[in-house]
Amino acid sequence: MSSDLPRSLATWTELPRVRRLNDAPLRPSGRYVLCWLQQALRARDNPVIDAAIRLGNELGLPALVYHGLREDYPFASDRLHRFILGASRDVATGCEERGLACIQYVDRAEKREKGLVYRLAADAAAVVLEDQPAFVAQWQAERIAAKTGTAVFAVNAACLVPPAALDQGVGTTSAFRRRHEKARADWTQSHDEAPSEPPYDGPLAYDPDRLVGVDDAKLDALIATLDIDHALPPSEMLPGSRYEVLLRLDRLKREVLPAYAEARNNAARPEGASTLSPYLHFGVVGPREVMAAIEASDIAADKRAKFADELLTWREWFHYKARTLRVPESYARIPNWARGQLETHAHDPRPEQETLDALIHGTTRDETWNACQKQYLVDGWMHNNLRMYWAKRIIAMTPDPRTGWATACYLNDRLSLDGRDPSTYGNLAWAWGDAAPGYRDNPVYGLVQTRTDRSIRDRPGGPEWIAKTAARSAPRLSVPARAPEDPYLSEKLPI
Repeated sequence: MSSDLPRSLATWTELPRVRRLNDAPLRPSGRYVLCWLQQALRARDNPVIDAAIRLGNELGLPALVYHGLREDYPFASDRLHRFILGASRDVATGCEERGLACIQYVDRAEKREKGLVYRLAADAAAVVLEDQPAFVAQWQAERIAAKTGTAVFAVNAACLVPPAALDQGVGTTSAFRRRHEKARADWTQSHDEAPSEPPYDGPLAYDPDRLVGVDDAKLDALIATLDIDHALPPSEMLPGSRYEVLLRLDRLKREVLPAYAEARNNAARPEGASTLSPYLHFGVVGPREVMAAIEASDIAADKRAKFADELLTWREWFHYKARTLRVPESYARIPNWARGQLETHAHDPRPEQETLDALIHGTTRDETWNACQKQYLVDGWMHNNLRMYWAKRIIAMTPDPRTGWATACYLNDRLSLDGRDPSTYGNLAWAWGDAAPGYRDNPVYGLVQTRTDRSIRDRPGGPEWIAKTAARSAPRLSVPARAPEDPYLSEKLPI
């Protein structure tokens, strides 16, 4: 499959971070190598951009970085759009600093571009895109590879150690940790490829949007004109920008790491969370840069180790598992034994069932659950120690386990800036029984383990934090007329 590549790149497609997605040939007569970003929204330490530059250098062509944002992706809202476009603006600035051309497209009524990626690919020697295993990025990559006549390469940018570099078929977290720890040293070095060609300045398939220099007011004004969910506002806590990443990396070294082992399970202690997960999800920062910040700190190794384990073992374990699943966000991923238990109890009385309106707005009869949900609703993020309780309780708060799973995915994906991610789907699966069974056959849950709010409420400051957070004012959102369904994306969006 790599016979048409330059000799020096013949082994490139065999590297664990790169997959070739089709048999279409390289086209050295193309104008550029197209680098299509969907979630890896950073200009440096970005393996997708670096792969495009390297291929372009071999062919004597510039790399052209493209990022587009449609109105009609699932759950499109002011919150998601503002974060994504803020990050995209910084990508364009960073590419300009690296000597790369970066073009953008913001889908809107007065500027509809049909089949834009295909049109850009038609002028490309090759397309280099992200290797993402969940949500829309996965099927969009597969579709462009199947329908374009241009060679398409997928590059993993989300993990420190790409899943293909590890033994396949690893079945437990502990086995994964052992293999991952052995491989880490080979993947910690960052290197930005230097383009040998000047930035692309030739013809394009459309009149591009260019966000470099667009201030916040103009960006907000643009978003206000779009046909998206305007009731869900941007997160004041989590602006989408590289500047915010740098602030959080500095805070990680100064405040989080020294206290992390003791504070990580107490939502009342802000130093117990880095709040980096939205920035990792959208690729505004990569795990390699986070690890570099950790290693550069003067905190004792044992204090760094716990945070590193959460970042590298658990997050990358969920990415590893997602690549074995056709649809990581589907109810079908739950182990057979757990689904059997939950469905055996599907018709049990559910006195704690809540309306979808109460669930969305965090106005249920469970004050602790409401505090968890208000973090999603107001901030677009939830403290890690709250997520398991939040997810477990949804099983009892919904009519049946399938509706419960779909509801959890719906709330996660619509509200959270780190939703739609292998890690958050993996965490939900744990709540639904992707772990060892319990010892008691409980109503509603069967042998799927339950969880109380004691680990939240009994922490120092816990009751006060719960009461204050549950009482926060929050936006009023539209509520679907029908209960959410399994989020298998049966209807694909245009590219």
